[in-house]
Amino acid sequence: MTDQKDILLLEKLGEMKSNFFNEIGKSVIGQHDVLNHILIALLCKGHTLIVGVPGLAKTLIIKSMSELLDLNFNRIQFTPDLMPSDITGTEVIDEAKSSGKRTFRFFKGPIFSNIILADEINRTPPKTQAALLEAMQEQKVTTAGKTHSLDQPFFVLATQNPIEQEGTYPLPEAQLDRFMFNLLIDYPNREEEISITKKTTSLNELKPQKIISKKEILDFQGLVLRVPMADNVIEYAVDLVSSTRPGKKAKKFVNDHIEWGAGPRATQSLILGAKAHAILNGNPSVNIDDVKKMVYPVLRHRVIPSYSADAEGVSVDEILSKLINV
Repeated sequence: MTDQKDILLLEKLGEMKSNFFNEIGKSVIGQHDVLNHILIALLCKGHTLIVGVPGLAKTLIIKSMSELLDLNFNRIQFTPDLMPSDITGTEVIDEAKSSGKRTFRFFKGPIFSNIILADEINRTPPKTQAALLEAMQEQKVTTAGKTHSLDQPFFVLATQNPIEQEGTYPLPEAQLDRFMFNLLIDYPNREEEISITKKTTSLNELKPQKIISKKEILDFQGLVLRVPMADNVIEYAVDLVSSTRPGKKAKKFVNDHIEWGAGPRATQSLILGAKAHAILNGNPSVNIDDVKKMVYPVLRHRVIPSYSADAEGVSVDEILSKLINV
């Protein structure tokens, strides 16, 4: 990275990251890795699925983040009776008072925003899930033969509860692939839980302030694409994703424990995530360690464990750990 404008933008990004964690710390305790990955996904124009049991601040994290960004924000609470048109919008007959002429008018749904919180996405039927996921992929909505583009930047953060399976509709693997990251939120440690309890059971007037404009986000997203990457780093990412695919050339534990491996979209996400990780840490180029940092959130929802792995209690993260350390 030799362009002077890009170097200045890199310095500005460093300041933004520091301000981001200072401000979001006013409402969110801990969860540094999750917040860092959400920031990376935003810079990469990627969408994120956040999985965790109730009460771990999944929704709070996303709402707090939206308060930091000078962007439009909508929350969609997914329920079993939610229809696709409740997300994308609908055509309504509009009658002109003067002439009595009737025309169809499109009323935009909540998907027409910059940041979308898709709360409990696994509680709604596949048809409605597909409406959201199509918009995520195409960055537009088509209704009654007309195409409506979504405003940029467009960023979807979906939450999912892993323990309440009754009355839920798990996302199919092909649809999970639309998400750049799958982040797991764990319980806070003792010190963090003490801080959370103190903050939430007393008067807390500290609220995050807006620190990032829409133009700055678009500039940072453009910077990610311009980050240089050596061929050996790209080859490492390609080989790592390829190693998740069972076959004659695969390792024995891969054939034993993986039903389906990750596709090319995973490689693209690894590369983009590594670029964003590098510049967020002030590095103008990417190394293999940056790629390794992205492996778990990028691959854990794209690698499908076999029945044998499930029977032996081998998790996807354990399989990925083996692949990294081979």
